[in-house]
Parts: sequence; structure tokens; C-alpha cells
Amino acid sequence: MDFFSNAPPISFVVMAAKLLLALLVFKVCFFYLGGRWSVRKKQYHPIAGTTINQLWNFSRLHDYFTVLAYRYKTFRILTPGTWEVFTVDPANIEYILKTNFDNYAKGRHQYNILKDFLGDGIFTVDGEKWRHQRKLASNDFSTRALREFSSTVFQINAAKLAQIVSKEATSNRAMDILLIILWFGIFILWCGIVVEIVVNIAWRIYWDLFMKSTLSSIFKVGFGTELNALQGLHEEESKFNKAFDESSALTLWCYLDVFWKIKKLLNIGSEAILKKNIKVINEFVCTYTSCIDLQKEKDDMLSRFLVLQQQDQENMNDDYLRDIILNFIIAGRDSTATTLSWFFYMLCKNPLVQKTISRVVEEATRANNTRSIHEFAEALTEEALNKMHYLHAALTETLRLYPAVPVDGKICLSDDTLPDGFNVREGDMVAYLPYAMGRMKFLWGDEADVFRPERWLDNEGVFQPESPFKFTAFQAGPRICIGKEFAYRQMKIFVAVLLHFFTFKLKDENKAVKYRTMINLHIDQGLYLHAYHR
Repeated sequence: MDFFSNAPPISFVVMAAKLLLALLVFKVCFFYLGGRWSVRKKQYHPIAGTTINQLWNFSRLHDYFTVLAYRYKTFRILTPGTWEVFTVDPANIEYILKTNFDNYAKGRHQYNILKDFLGDGIFTVDGEKWRHQRKLASNDFSTRALREFSSTVFQINAAKLAQIVSKEATSNRAMDILLIILWFGIFILWCGIVVEIVVNIAWRIYWDLFMKSTLSSIFKVGFGTELNALQGLHEEESKFNKAFDESSALTLWCYLDVFWKIKKLLNIGSEAILKKNIKVINEFVCTYTSCIDLQKEKDDMLSRFLVLQQQDQENMNDDYLRDIILNFIIAGRDSTATTLSWFFYMLCKNPLVQKTISRVVEEATRANNTRSIHEFAEALTEEALNKMHYLHAALTETLRLYPAVPVDGKICLSDDTLPDGFNVREGDMVAYLPYAMGRMKFLWGDEADVFRPERWLDNEGVFQPESPFKFTAFQAGPRICIGKEFAYRQMKIFVAVLLHFFTFKLKDENKAVKYRTMINLHIDQGLYLHAYHR
């Protein structure tokens, strides 16, 4: 589809830009000039920018927020619809995520954006639907059977991954540890209005090894299904992967695209593409859910989840199953693979840390070089993993600097006052910034931007957690990630296997590594590594 042909005429663009700027000026005048007299002298956080600034800095959005957070712990961005409040203040974050939890929700606006893609899954809903799914999922994650089953799956896939790396190491070829998921279109700023253009319609997907491994793991642990993603994808699975990533990216754009509702109504542009992708996703998921046998006892999460739901026939439908599956995928695939990619980047930039982790793994497993890859993977018991405090600290330090979800927002449901004394209004989006928080000196000291796993260890070398309102990579309060320990266990097993057998180095030490501005913090343009046998 040629989006240039759909661009509005220049006269319309200029007129719309003027209207946008006029609206922003009106809001400033009303709330900051007249507001102090007409709105009971309420105090609002300082204005640090506008939607125009966000779009202009979109390719480095999280660093732009970091600069603003250095200046103001909490600030506001002017948008045409409502205010956007951003904070790195742990007191404000605790208030939003815990103290006054009921007043800060996903909200109708975010639900409308996310529902086509993720439906009524746990990441999109509030209220009773969220509490019901949360309770069932929490019970499932706490079972010993699931822990043991998932550990076995992780060990098997880690061994498969190591065998692939071994072949690459022998051939001395560089591996793309992250991926270029797709080209899906960009937004440019012209006269203060957003114009959508597609840069490359020939969509391209390069599945990296971590994405394949975590996808295989989540399908086996989550749904009891073998995808065999490490051996290559069937055509249907390939189409699903492409549609899933495109849908995730296109959904993110709705937060900035003021015209997305109009495009959805007319079924044009990005919304038309999204609709086609959702159809592909639904067909793929329907194929797998139709194979689920609820009468057969299984250890995967979906089957166990559905057994608990059998008495609630109203929710037992295809849409319900689809929503559960997609929410599990986005939690179990993207976040873990993204963190592992940044982790290996940091290991290559800090070879002493890489060497230390390898030693810690060897000591915890009492392994020797005579064990095969599969034998070593099987030796990664829960007891052995719990001894790897330095590895746990290094993974946590990676998440501090490169959180899988760099920005997370809620909607204020009624006028409120935050602990810092400033007001927020009903309908305001209030977001905290995990990426920026990891770089705040008032939280982490003068070396906040330095990768130092030791900051998480006490004098005895034992891992010491920080407040979840300071280290927000897994959220906090009632919505804290229930799969936190699940993710750590998977990452530890993968890392332990790889670092026991290989040493990793960057293909190009001088090449700058940047992120892509997406829902998850993906590495842009891939990360190429050389693996060497130990």
C-alpha cells in the first residue's frame, strides 16, 4: 500500500498543524494562567515538552525522557487529548502502584488501543476480569509441578541453543543475537502534524537465537505444544510470528497517532494492516486451541488454567483462549529474549564480568569439561541455580539499565494529589520510567550509568534486592510480575549453559548499539557476536 498517496494536501496539513498548536497554547493558558484562580489554586507538575518534542525525539525517546528526569523528577508532556505525567520518584511510584492502586488503572483509552491485539488478557483489563485472571495465574505459577516442568523445558532448549552456537563457533561465523523484526512504517513531523509513510513494504524478519529459544520454551511450558522453532519454522508459524511482531509495533503507534480511530473506522493505513495481522494471529491460535484435550492431565500452564475454569462456561470460548495465549506469549518471549540480548552485550563490554560468571557457574555445578552439553544442562538444578548470586546480580543489573519495558503508564481515574504535593487530573496518563530510573544518580549514586553487578551483593556475596518502587523492571504492588522468578530461572539456565562452554565477543567493538523505540526495548539493527569454545 502506498501511504504517500493517502497523505493529506499541504494546505490541510498546515491548517491541522495550526489547530494542534492552538489547542496546546489554549491548554497552557487555561491551566497555568487562568487555572491558578479558577481551579482552586491546584499545582501541576512543570511542563517539560509537547507531543511534537516526543515525535522529534522518537528514535531516542527513552534518553530524551532521561534528560528531562534529570531536571525534574516528575514532569508533564502536553498532548492534544490530555496530560501525560512522567515520574522517576519512588514515592510517587509507590503511591500509584500500591497505596492508591484503585485510582490508577489501564483505563478505557489504553484498553481501546490494546484490545484488538491482546483482547481481554491480563495485560489489558482492570477490575474483576484482571483480579480473576491474576488469581488463577498466581496459583499456577506457585505450583511445584510447573517449576519442575518448566526447568526441564528450559534445560532442553538451552542445550539445543548451545549446540547451534557450537557449530557457529567451530565455523568462526558471527551470529545475530538480536533481530531486525520488521520494517513497518515511520512517522515524520511536518508543520506540526504526523504523516504516516511506509519505508519498506517488503517486510523482513530475522529470528535471532534467543527469540527462537524463548518462543519454543513458552509454547511448551505455556501450552504443551512443540514449535521446534530452533529447527526452523513452518509456513503457518512464520506467518504468525510476522503478524505478531507487526501487530505489536503497530499497536504502539496508536499512542501517538491522533488519527488512529479515524483510520480504524475507515479501515485504512496502519489500522487496515493491523486488522489483517490480527486475522492471521486468530487463525493460528485457533489451530492450536482446537488441539487442547482438557480430559488429559497435562503440566502446561494453559491446560492447568483451563481445568480451573471448567465451571465457568461463559468464559470457555475461543476468544478467551486466544487472549490467554497471546498475553502469555508477549510476557514469555519478548521480555526474556530482549533481556538476554542486552545481557550478552554487557558481558562483551565487560569481559571480567563474563569470566566471573563462568567461574561462579562452574563452582555452583561442580562441573568439569568432560560433561556433554545435555549432561551439563541437566545438572542445573534449583539448588545449583540458587547458589549463582553473582549471575542473578548481573541479570538484575542488566534490567536496571535496560528494562524490558522502558515506560509503563496508568490512567488516573479521579483527581488526585501525589506525594510530591502536585496534582493530577482525571483522565491524565501517569507513567513511570524504568529506563530513566536506572540512570538516576539520586537513586543509584554517581556511577548510576556504570554496569556493576556488585552493587546488588552484600559483603558475603549474597544477592540483596532493592525496593520494587526503586527497581521497577517487574512493576510493583498488586500488578507486580507474577512470572518474575520464572523469567530469572529461564535466563539463568540459558546463560549458565552458554558461558560454561563458550566465550563471547562483539564482532565490531566500535559499532554503536542502540535500542528501537517499541513496547519492548529491542536492540536496533541486530547485535553480532563471535562465540569461542572454552
